[in-house]
Amino acid sequence: MANTDTSPAESYLTVPELAALLRIKERKVYDLAATGAVPCSKVTGKLLFPEQAVRRWLERGQTGSGQDQAARPAVFLGSHDPLLDWALRQSECGIATFFDGSQDGLDRFAAREGVAAGLHMFHAASGTWNVASVNATLSGSPAVLLGFAKRRRGLVMKPDLAADIGGLADLVGRSVTPRQIGAGSRTLFDTLLRDADILPETLRMRPVARSEADAVLDVATGPSDVTFGLEALAAQHHLAFVPLIEENFDLLVARHAYFEPPMQRFLAFLHSAEFIEYAAAMKGYDLSEAGTVRWNG
Repeated sequence: MANTDTSPAESYLTVPELAALLRIKERKVYDLAATGAVPCSKVTGKLLFPEQAVRRWLERGQTGSGQDQAARPAVFLGSHDPLLDWALRQSECGIATFFDGSQDGLDRFAAREGVAAGLHMFHAASGTWNVASVNATLSGSPAVLLGFAKRRRGLVMKPDLAADIGGLADLVGRSVTPRQIGAGSRTLFDTLLRDADILPETLRMRPVARSEADAVLDVATGPSDVTFGLEALAAQHHLAFVPLIEENFDLLVARHAYFEPPMQRFLAFLHSAEFIEYAAAMKGYDLSEAGTVRWNG
């Protein structure tokens, strides 16, 4: 599976390599990973640390850099969500997007590379979403985590496979489109496979898809049998869907940017009749907790 997860632009550190970089004992590396203090992913029982994210994490610990005074660019980071993506465009708020996964978004937000980030990061130890990861990275920072939507996620497959695939165990031997390491859906999928005692090597992994839409499109128009995706996108492409989990998709927003015109325009649009009508037509979304403050730095 490893050869489908990386590209020349991506590199990952092992536990010994990170320990050598930080000049600490390997046991301390495991402690940092367990608390969520350092960016990491667990693949086939092995901890991997995205090197670029680790180096940004180290830069955040430097003093005298003047970063606190630097203005944040008007960019929305983090995980791709089709409803959020549409709302940002339709609101004409002027905020650009750079969606490349939850971990990437959290790291870039901490490095002041954007004004907000969409997150769906599951913390297995506590069974909670987003708060543990945000608090470990941004404790004391001027930011707020707001609820956006609960989303149904599960197995998205070609319609003719609906009778054969009813759960994770039925994926063995199937062609599966994964997300990149660091994406919230990839971390969750790996966790569910591990909990079900399914080895990733028993699945035929295709090259990674770097957005929710690309993953489902690979099933709709490509050779892939199934992906771990959103019900909303499965419905849009007339694909079969088996629900597995409901997740929290939240918005991390810089406090100063919250009161600026672009963000205010976007937030106001979320209360408009146009947005409410559009969201109601999308399957798999629950907006009853939208705007709820989940964490306040």
